[in-house]
Amino acid sequence: MNEDSRPPQVARAATYPAQRILLGIIFMCASGLLFPVMSSFAKLLGAEYSSLQVSWARAFGHILFLLAAFLPRHGIGVLRTRRPGVQFLRSSMLFTSNLCHFFAITFIPIAKAAAISLTAPLIVALLAWPMLGERTTPGRVAALGCGFLGVLIVIRPGTALFHWASLLVVGSACCYAMYQILTRRVAGVDSPETSALFELVVGAFGMLLVLPFVWQTPQGWADIAMFCGMGVLGATGHYCVAKALGYAPANIISPFQYFQLIGSVLVGWFIFGDWPDAGVWIGAAVIMAAGLWIGWSQTRKRG
Repeated sequence: MNEDSRPPQVARAATYPAQRILLGIIFMCASGLLFPVMSSFAKLLGAEYSSLQVSWARAFGHILFLLAAFLPRHGIGVLRTRRPGVQFLRSSMLFTSNLCHFFAITFIPIAKAAAISLTAPLIVALLAWPMLGERTTPGRVAALGCGFLGVLIVIRPGTALFHWASLLVVGSACCYAMYQILTRRVAGVDSPETSALFELVVGAFGMLLVLPFVWQTPQGWADIAMFCGMGVLGATGHYCVAKALGYAPANIISPFQYFQLIGSVLVGWFIFGDWPDAGVWIGAAVIMAAGLWIGWSQTRKRG
């Protein structure tokens, strides 16, 4: 079979050298380790400090890190946006998502929270029809139903294993899905660097109004390092995702986003001694299968 007779999605993938695809996979897997380490810092800090202060530190550190990286290369123009309203709304969604997640993981294991967070791509698929005009199919609706069944398996409402903080992670996933939808809205209008800077501006500067009421001075250099490290880890994680998508097609790279669950399990076990039970593994597998099927079906339709 010559290249021209291949299906379009295969032909597109063939234009990417194997080395670049491998680099893309490595970058995506790296993000799957960076985000859980950031969450572990938030969980440790959340035991002593307000979740509002922890969320502010994550956002403010993120912006300082990106300003240091972008301003020398792109100048002050990187701060100009053509859609300030949309940027403000997406920043609010991301901050709310982070706040809910950080507060929840002070009560439940990181791996359990990560499993529930895997529903964000499913929620994006659910909202893409009414908000972006992307038509869906009965098969995708069925996959969405299976994915949300997986969430119920992880959360197990009505049983002794249920914890109300799990619902905060569901709320976090919903807000993150809205953030992704709004990111698509500004993708062709503002540069990626501008969007990256604006995505946490609400958390970094809006929280300054309430920070004096919840502020606790960090106790010791270890806490200071974790407060600073959250922003660096978060910003670097997002950079790795962007690099991954630049090295290889999304349909090849996207499945490796689920490596974050493995990273969360490893970090949770190594730092906190938490190991997911069978229900979390089964529910996560159902959620991942639904997400992978939806991603595959969307790629197949584009092809």
